Amino acid sequence: MAYSQEKLVEEKVFKDPVHRYVHVRDRVIWDLIGTKEFQRLRRIKQLGTTYLTFHGAEHSRFNHSLGVYEIIRRIIDDVFDGRPEWNSEQRLLSLCAALLHDLGHGPFSHSFEKVFDLDHEAFTQKIILGNTEVNRVLTKVSKDFPKMVAEVIAKTSPNKLVISLISSQIDADRMDYLQRDAYFTGVSYGHFDMERILRVMRPKEDQVVIKQSGMHAVEDYIMSRYQMYWQVYFHPVTRSAEVILTKILHRAKHLYQKGYQFKHEPIHFYSVFAENITLYDYLKLDEAVILYYFQMWEEEEDLILRDLCVRFMDRNLFKYVEFDPAKEYKKLSELSTLFAKAGLDPEYYLVVDSSSDLPYDFYRPGEEEERLPIQLLMKNGEVRELSRESQIVDAISGKRRTDHKLYFPADLLKDDSSKKNIKKQIRNLLDL
Repeated sequence: MAYSQEKLVEEKVFKDPVHRYVHVRDRVIWDLIGTKEFQRLRRIKQLGTTYLTFHGAEHSRFNHSLGVYEIIRRIIDDVFDGRPEWNSEQRLLSLCAALLHDLGHGPFSHSFEKVFDLDHEAFTQKIILGNTEVNRVLTKVSKDFPKMVAEVIAKTSPNKLVISLISSQIDADRMDYLQRDAYFTGVSYGHFDMERILRVMRPKEDQVVIKQSGMHAVEDYIMSRYQMYWQVYFHPVTRSAEVILTKILHRAKHLYQKGYQFKHEPIHFYSVFAENITLYDYLKLDEAVILYYFQMWEEEEDLILRDLCVRFMDRNLFKYVEFDPAKEYKKLSELSTLFAKAGLDPEYYLVVDSSSDLPYDFYRPGEEEERLPIQLLMKNGEVRELSRESQIVDAISGKRRTDHKLYFPADLLKDDSSKKNIKKQIRNLLDL
C-alpha cells in the first residue's frame, strides 16, 4: 500500500475541549504530529500576551493546529465525500495543509515578527521545504508533495478550493480559533453554530460556498468574530503587555548593535539581531527561551532593559488613555519633550498603539489584501455574495474600525522631589 493511503491499525484520538475528539487514522498525519517541528508548537502560545489579561489563555498553537485539522477532516469526510465537485485525491493535501498552516509561528507570534521584520508564513514554507523532519514525512508521499502543501499555505496553489478551506473569510482556521480562544479566555463572544455551518458548506470549483439556508449561522459567525476582536484580541491590557514585550526586544537589539556587554549574553538572539537568522536558529526559539532571557535581563546594568523586563515578568504594565494621533500630534510632541526632561526615554515609555479590523469585506480587485467574499448558493443554483442577501453583513461590509491608545508607566509619573513640576505637567496633559 502506498504511504499516502496507509492507515493506522487503530484510530488515534486526542481529547479536545472544543471538538471533543480529534481523530487521526492517516499514517501521514500521525507521523507529522510526531515531528519535532510540530511538537515545538506546544511551546508557542496561541494568543501571545493575552494570558496576562485572561489568565486561562495558556493554550498553544499545537492545540489550534489539531483543531483546524479536525474541522477540515470533518468537512471532507462527512460533508464533501461523494460529491461530484470534490476531488477525493485532494483529501491528504487539505489535511496536511490544515495541520501545518501555523508551523512557522515564532515566540509571541505577531509581536516578535513586527520587531524583527519576519514572516511566519515564509518560515512555515521553509520548514515544509527545508531539511526537516516534516519535509521527510511529506516527501514520502511524493517528491513534489511538500511543494504542493507549501503552495496551499502560501495561497499560490492552483487548487483554489483547498486554499479557501484553510484561508478565506469563513475557513477552518477562523472557525477553530474563535471557539478555542473563547473557551480558554472564558468569554461567550466567540461561540457560533459551527455544526450548522459545516452542514451547509458545499464545494465549488474555486471556493467553498454556503447554502442559502445557512445564511443566519454565517451572520452569527461574523458577529462573533467582530466581538472577539474588540473584546479579546484588541483588549487594551493585552496591548499594553505587547507594547512592553516589543520594547524589550527593541532595546535588546539596540544594545547588541551598540556593542553593549550583556551580563547574560543573548546567544539565541545573535542571528535575529544581525538579521541573518537561519531556519535552524529560528526553530530553537520558543516562548520558554524568550522568558528565560527576560528573567535574566532583570539583573542587567541597562536601566531601561532591566525595568521593562521586570514589568513584563511581574505584570506591572503600562497604563493607557484614549488618543487620536491625527488630532493630538502636538500633545504627543509636548509629552515626548516632558518625558525626556523627566528622565524617561519616550522611545520606550511613551507609546502610541493602534488596532484595526475589517470584520467582512467583498472582493475589491487590485487592492492590498484582497478578500475572497463569502458566497451563498441560492435555491435556484445561483451564487450570490453574502452582503447582497444579508442586511446585517451589508451594514458592516468594508467598514474598518480603528482604535488608538497612548501607553505610559503611570507609576513613574508620581510626585518626587527632583522632577515634581515636570511630572505634574505630564499628568495634566494626560488628564491623570
